[in-house]
Amino acid sequence: MSDDVLRVRTPIGVDYGWTAGPRSTAYLQGLIDGKLLGKRCPTCTKVYFPPRNGTCPMCGVLLGDDDVEVGPAGTVTTFCVVNVPFLGQKIVPPYVAATILLDGADIGVQHLILGIDADKVRMGMRVEAVWKDSSQWGPTLENIDHFQPTGEPDVEFTDYAGQL
Repeated sequence: MSDDVLRVRTPIGVDYGWTAGPRSTAYLQGLIDGKLLGKRCPTCTKVYFPPRNGTCPMCGVLLGDDDVEVGPAGTVTTFCVVNVPFLGQKIVPPYVAATILLDGADIGVQHLILGIDADKVRMGMRVEAVWKDSSQWGPTLENIDHFQPTGEPDVEFTDYAGQL
């Protein structure tokens, strides 16, 4: 008989500090206030949500200081149906994780699609944010519980093909 240790479970944690730059600070404060704020590149005019601290990845110029409110509705550009359970999962499969191009933004954001059967979600579907109760809000995109269909007609692929 062997006395070898096969497995040891030890809870660990890492505490770290992060300082938001001026563009991220406005974005995070917007989330606390129930607004989705991005930043516009002064050269190519693309709107980034969440905003980058620093420069536009397309032009290399500093993003503008003005806030641009986007969403809260948008278009599903791509998605994945999650069918496999995993440790710590909070939602029973199947469910949909999607890239949503918020109205007014030029880059998609990842979030959940609920309120519809997973096999009914499709590219081009119009969705809207479902916010948690404001008493639960903080500086996080988790203020939005999920997105759900708006009932609007789907967007044509050619209208978002450049955003994939």
